[in-house]
Amino acid sequence: MKDIMIETNRLILRKITNDDYKEIADILQDINVMYAWEKSFSDEEVQNWINQNLKRYDNEGYSYFLALNKEDNKVVGVMGPLIENIEGKEYIGVAYILNKNSWGYGYASEGVKACIDYVFNKLDVKKVIAEIRPNNVGSLKVAKRLNMKIEGSFIKMYDNKEMEHLIYSIDRGDYCKK
Repeated sequence: MKDIMIETNRLILRKITNDDYKEIADILQDINVMYAWEKSFSDEEVQNWINQNLKRYDNEGYSYFLALNKEDNKVVGVMGPLIENIEGKEYIGVAYILNKNSWGYGYASEGVKACIDYVFNKLDVKKVIAEIRPNNVGSLKVAKRLNMKIEGSFIKMYDNKEMEHLIYSIDRGDYCKK
């Protein structure tokens, strides 16, 4: 398998391609998965999302990756490090969206931990953040499980809506102490 970026005990995270459209659409078009975004994506929005990630690979070298279960090669979701812009300042964040049928198996914690490792070890930054909607209870639990601490909140404009996001973070020193 080419373009593998991150590997864990159970997951392979590889770069997304246009050939992954159906699997990504299954995630982004499921309103039960996308509830925190308050919308599901149209076909055109899915393709734009893929194109945006392909551009990030060219510009930054990383973005959301397709997460595959090693055991059966099925898509678990998308996750990876991203450049996040909060009120004009750039941060390196970790983000993930899992298929609903992959919830509750620890894939988010396992994959996000590996993404944090990637950020600290490959990108050599001092702090990693996660932007999380206050109603996204599962993601809040993942951040806490990974020893991320809340450091504030901000309003993000998304799809012409003001959406509150909590900022969770962990710095290199605290992460390396674990």
